[in-house]
Amino acid sequence: MRFMMIQFPKVYLNAKPGWVPDLKSIENVRKYNEELGKAGVLQALDGLTPPATMSARVTFKNGKSKVTDGPFTEAKEVVGGYWVIDVKSREEALEWASRIPGQDDEMVEVRRLFDISDFSADVQTRLGELEEQQQSAEGSK
Repeated sequence: MRFMMIQFPKVYLNAKPGWVPDLKSIENVRKYNEELGKAGVLQALDGLTPPATMSARVTFKNGKSKVTDGPFTEAKEVVGGYWVIDVKSREEALEWASRIPGQDDEMVEVRRLFDISDFSADVQTRLGELEEQQQSAEGSK
């Protein structure tokens, strides 16, 4: 099962443009990332800049999109980074999340990613057909 662990660092709420984490924080997260890699569960990860650094929101209404530049003062929670892990159970995902080197009062949300088996047989068949069509189109380029 694949899970995404989404980190919400409190420091991001008031971070100024160009803010970066300190070296100690980077070293702590790198050590954790290495543990995930050595365990063979890490699939993807990345850190995000705070909203004050080149952020924007795209909202949709009546088939049209609208871009609003950040930062966003009304934000109560800001995503700072994520990990995608492949583990055997929800409990294992929660165990890995509890080992993230977070600061006081920070939060990590753990959510399972959709799997093809979550969908009905007819949807699985159609998605397989679409995947084959895409691979054929890419192969002919």
